[in-house]
Amino acid sequence: MKGADAENRALEVLRSQGHSLLARNYRIPGGEIDLVTERGGVLYFSEVRQRRGARFGSALESVTPRKLELMRRAALNYLVRECGRDDLACRLQLVSIEGEAATGTLSITAID
Repeated sequence: MKGADAENRALEVLRSQGHSLLARNYRIPGGEIDLVTERGGVLYFSEVRQRRGARFGSALESVTPRKLELMRRAALNYLVRECGRDDLACRLQLVSIEGEAATGTLSITAID
């Protein structure tokens, strides 16, 4: 499972930076957050994308405005349902891997 391998690597890197996993593949109708983590009192909603090659664009380029909107909606849903409030400090981010999931170049890009 390519997606699971990329998510596992992303989670490993986030944990090495001090993040704690709160949820994985958090789903609502029409939207999903790959990883929900917390570090220093801030919640991080991460989309994980991997591209083995550049033929169809980079992993970062694969995130469309529609996907961003669905991420925002899923993040808000998580805050309200799981935390009971929507005013917590949080960030959306993309964890992209260019190349193989285990060895490719990993970068984290803040979205919000």
